[in-house]
Amino acid sequence: MPTTEANDRVRLVFSLFDADGNGVLEADDFELMGKRVVAAVPEAADGARSRLLDAFRRYWQTLLRELDADGDGRVSPEEFAAIVLDPQRFDATVDEFADALAAMGDPDGDGLVERTHFTALMTAIGFQRPNIDALFDAFEPVDGDRVPVPTWADGIRDYYRPEKAGIPGDHLTAGTVR
Repeated sequence: MPTTEANDRVRLVFSLFDADGNGVLEADDFELMGKRVVAAVPEAADGARSRLLDAFRRYWQTLLRELDADGDGRVSPEEFAAIVLDPQRFDATVDEFADALAAMGDPDGDGLVERTHFTALMTAIGFQRPNIDALFDAFEPVDGDRVPVPTWADGIRDYYRPEKAGIPGDHLTAGTVR
């Protein structure tokens, strides 16, 4: 059974991925979001940019394959929550997405994500600045206000875990979900 926090996290991420605001997820939402996010760190290598765009596309393809029973090419909020909070059906997609997004935040390849890149990427996704700052701080930055790439990737994975509560990712929903 998903925690209340997990349900809040999923509702928020659905609203952000619904890039055109029409109340359902479609392929165009993931293309728009992907392009917006890769543009947030222009100094990132082409390989990292391509990897993240591919991760957004596979995220969509997983949703479509698992949920679009009627073949209309759309995913409702209810359908989204059903798969995203089912680790057996969605873990591989989350792993790929988490690794690609976190790596995008490390354009110099030193294994650390600077606050500026983290903020740019999270802002491009649509999270609110106070929540972004609270999340970054919850990751306990080191070495000049940076977080290790694996710390962020693991934080993304935790965000999608239905049994998790009291995790750093819960900072993203503070004041945003009712």
